[in-house]
Amino acid sequence: MSKHFDLMKLARGARAALIGAAVVLLATGAASEAKDEVRVAGLTWPGYGFWFIAQEKGLAPDLDISYQAIEDPFQTFGLATAGQLDIVSSTIEFAPIAAAEDMPIALVAYGNISYGTDKIVVGPGIETAADLIGKKVAVLEGGLAQLYMAIWLEQNGVAYDQVEYVNLIMDDAASAMIGGDVAAAEFWDPFGPQVLSARSDTRLATDSRQDFWLKNALIADAVFMRTGFIEENREVAEKAMRALYDAIAWWSENPAEGNQIIAEHMKMPLADVELVIGTDGTGRDGGLYPYSFIEAARFCGSAPGEPPFGQTNGQINDHFRMTNEWWIKFGLMSKTMDPSDGIDCSLLANLHGSGYGQ
Repeated sequence: MSKHFDLMKLARGARAALIGAAVVLLATGAASEAKDEVRVAGLTWPGYGFWFIAQEKGLAPDLDISYQAIEDPFQTFGLATAGQLDIVSSTIEFAPIAAAEDMPIALVAYGNISYGTDKIVVGPGIETAADLIGKKVAVLEGGLAQLYMAIWLEQNGVAYDQVEYVNLIMDDAASAMIGGDVAAAEFWDPFGPQVLSARSDTRLATDSRQDFWLKNALIADAVFMRTGFIEENREVAEKAMRALYDAIAWWSENPAEGNQIIAEHMKMPLADVELVIGTDGTGRDGGLYPYSFIEAARFCGSAPGEPPFGQTNGQINDHFRMTNEWWIKFGLMSKTMDPSDGIDCSLLANLHGSGYGQ
């Protein structure tokens, strides 16, 4: 699955491409007249499957929530910009790009943090990051994989531009690593373990469960909303967020049934769902940790207290600035945006103010 954005395409004329995406039709089904429609889209990824639990368990009885699996995030955000989607579940690094392109999209919540599912694997002869200087490394350019690799290199004394980035989707990156065509690569599960198993002379250099990555909160999924949806249907938008967090809470108490629901609706093997989000409902026995409402509200600065993993209240703004700076380094953005241009934490603030999640 492709978890990255074609940022160069966006930077060269996002507006026209996004309007063009409006011709794509979504099969949403007939909604009951008594229910408010909420159109959600995202990748085929277990971390986004909580929307199906909200549907299946009737956690939002007055909402008709539909989830459309779209594997191209560029297309997904194009549909949202064109008014054909209300909510997008996607990786978080798109927020500064949306702001810079003046897209009617707002980052409204931090969703799931990578808790080991993302890995950097190195090949034979690579003992330190310095051994990668001048060599090829496989990443999905324009996404978290590239940022993860770049920050890890600099963390270990190698400038981000001292390696040659090779833009490969996960299947191809795994093949390139196994075939010896690249010296290192960034993977998410199940591809990292597959490479490590296939070649005994490869090794794990780092994974996203390390304290450094958990604290800086870089590698994560998020919830985006169309700003028109928030402005015109604020009560519905708040109900949708409440349904999502009710679903996460329900899953934490019923992980076996919840995982089965996600697997069936995502059309994924149950084992893959369990590998990513775990089996005991804690979020700490898999590769992805879903944030509860109060954790997400604290990360947004919408509730008092500290988020998990040593993060700070309101850290979503620092995350925005960090990714903005890196996109400028990579030449995918040309200006610094203010977090307020791309973030709207008011829905979580309103929910917290109403007593929800306390």
